[in-house]
Amino acid sequence: MASVEASSVLKALSLAASGDWDGAHTLVQDDSSSEAAWVHAHLHRVEGDRANARYWYGRAGRPEASGDLEAERRQIEQALAGSG
Repeated sequence: MASVEASSVLKALSLAASGDWDGAHTLVQDDSSSEAAWVHAHLHRVEGDRANARYWYGRAGRPEASGDLEAERRQIEQALAGSG
């Protein structure tokens, strides 16, 4: 993943953690990377839109998450920070 993409996706996670769902969604909605799709899926879980989240997990090539939202966000953050 390119460093610009990594910083954008990690910033989206930071915005999500601070409660700025709209700002986070804006950063990932037009990014075609699998990393952005994973964050996008998480955001739709936060929103409560399971069907939309399921679609984005598929685009990310990730299994659909169902556990704690904060734990998932931290897992995504750690995985992406390690891949930058």
